[in-house]
Amino acid sequence: MDLPTMRTRVRRDLRDEDAANYRWTDSELDRHIARAVQEVSLAAPLEASATLTTTAGSRDLSITTLASRVSVEAAEYPLGQYPRSLVPFTTWADTLSLLIDGSPLGGESVLVRYTKLHTLDGSGTTLPDRLHDLVATGAAAYAALEWASYATNRVNVGGTETWRNYHTWAQERMAAFAKALAKLGRERRLRSHRMYQSAVGAVAARD
Repeated sequence: MDLPTMRTRVRRDLRDEDAANYRWTDSELDRHIARAVQEVSLAAPLEASATLTTTAGSRDLSITTLASRVSVEAAEYPLGQYPRSLVPFTTWADTLSLLIDGSPLGGESVLVRYTKLHTLDGSGTTLPDRLHDLVATGAAAYAALEWASYATNRVNVGGTETWRNYHTWAQERMAAFAKALAKLGRERRLRSHRMYQSAVGAVAARD
């Protein structure tokens, strides 16, 4: 899946496939697709990890390098322990603070597991196959809602009910989109709690 393929899928859902008379421009659809990708990313973000290096005498780590970050899920320190040593932490802005006794030595490694926004561009996507239809549903709903709002009280070749039909169609798909996002969010919270149970206690905070 790449952006042109997703755009084609959204046009098919919107029945906007006459290339000589598109109702939505490519840039307009790309904007709605990007919004849907962001919403899906917040509910089911991409899992990632990065190794950060401590500074002598400080429990704070900069997380500015964790690009497109949604949340920090766990901090493992020290490395090489079994079971894994997941320590409590807090985050504020671009700083992660380890809630540990004593201060780390300089140059030690901390493995940070975090989530980030998905990408969808001309080269491909990080979205799993199971979320492609959901992104298309959301993007089409956003596009139809925008057009219905624009077309209200305007003369339409499809008749005075054209905007209302688009609005109803969009509302139905938006409801399905929101329901699916909520389900993904619940699944993510449950999975995160199971995977990082020792890092989500009362003293651990989330972005």
